[in-house]
Amino acid sequence: FSSQRQARIFTRYGMIDFGDLKTASALKKLDDYLLTRSYISGFQPTQADVSTFIALGESPSSDFGNIFRWYKHINSFGAEQKTFPAPQESANPEPAKCTSPAASDELDLFGSDDDDEEYEKLRSERQAIYEEKKAKKDIPAAKSMVVFDIKPWGDETDMAEMEKAVRSIQADGLLWGSSKLVPLAYGIKKLQIACVIEDDKVGTDMLEEEITKFEEFVQSVDIASFNKI
Repeated sequence: FSSQRQARIFTRYGMIDFGDLKTASALKKLDDYLLTRSYISGFQPTQADVSTFIALGESPSSDFGNIFRWYKHINSFGAEQKTFPAPQESANPEPAKCTSPAASDELDLFGSDDDDEEYEKLRSERQAIYEEKKAKKDIPAAKSMVVFDIKPWGDETDMAEMEKAVRSIQADGLLWGSSKLVPLAYGIKKLQIACVIEDDKVGTDMLEEEITKFEEFVQSVDIASFNKI
């Protein structure tokens, strides 16, 4: 068998036929299939995975996220792929009716109309889940630019160390930006530092609380500006 034909035979276990994996439509079908699966057949890697891996020929585009994940996983096994077991057949596969070698190459070896209907139903459900996740992913996170005024205790406060302490505050959705020292009076300067936050992940109250924990440097913290971006 060619690698494509071999992949089609193996992937028919479980009533699935992805078709020619060099085409976008077949890749879309495989990507939908792997949305809720780790392997082509069952719960461990089998020769069905190997044949499909060979049929792909090369790593797919990251646009097909589920195939990309699966491909990297199977590729990590290297030579161990040869030891993968054969996939288990479905409980009651339809017997193949072979009329001629040419005709048998196109037979539906394991399928049935009922199975096709069940597959289409499952595919539609998984597609709906995929589209919902994709829609949420495509929505840009709401962000804000915040500028803090941080006042020291006096002119003897090490402002470089104070800034270093402030920047040590890390959180998912927090990105520190530029800073400058602004003169106040009697040789005292305040630290003015900007940051970008994702509104759903980081709050200004949390940041003010974290900054004031550096009691050896910080006398007070105020928000100089707050703008949505």
